[in-house]
Amino acid sequence: MSILITYRRTSRMSMRIAKNYDVHVSVPLGVPREKVDQFIEENREWIAQARQNTYERQKQRANFYNQLPLRTQQQLNESLDRLIALVEPMVERYSKLMGVKPTLVYYRPLISCWGKCDVKERTICISAYVLLLPEWCVEHVVVHELCHLLEPSHNARFHALMDRYFPRWREARAETRRISRMEDDEE
Repeated sequence: MSILITYRRTSRMSMRIAKNYDVHVSVPLGVPREKVDQFIEENREWIAQARQNTYERQKQRANFYNQLPLRTQQQLNESLDRLIALVEPMVERYSKLMGVKPTLVYYRPLISCWGKCDVKERTICISAYVLLLPEWCVEHVVVHELCHLLEPSHNARFHALMDRYFPRWREARAETRRISRMEDDEE
């Protein structure tokens, strides 16, 4: 186990477990090393449990994403065909309804998000892994990204647009997180 100690302008010591299971400790400027070592020692049980929790979450995520095989060209092509058949009608329907038109909709095997919108280029990328979600959750992702063409940030106006065009968006987001066990990710 590697421990990375970072001194910074903060009011208290804290720690987190990185994806590679290293321990990252944030320490206020001027705190002596002995106090830092004591803090780490006093939290050994927490560190062990947090590392185990991180391992379990990563295993759950891998199990989820491995449900969609994308290793061969044939698998990629089949997934792309399914994505186009599923997503394109949604984009067309909601684009008309919302009065927006992306210049390009493309697909990638994104695991950090379900979709992304480049407001400047007016393009939308949808993760291939939406194929693992129920159709109404995919619809939520599509509307979410189209709303970004009207409002780039996740502010009150954005939420009002989501309420208007996909009133069940909060429920869909919760269901997507429940299915994928990605409680900390945002579309």
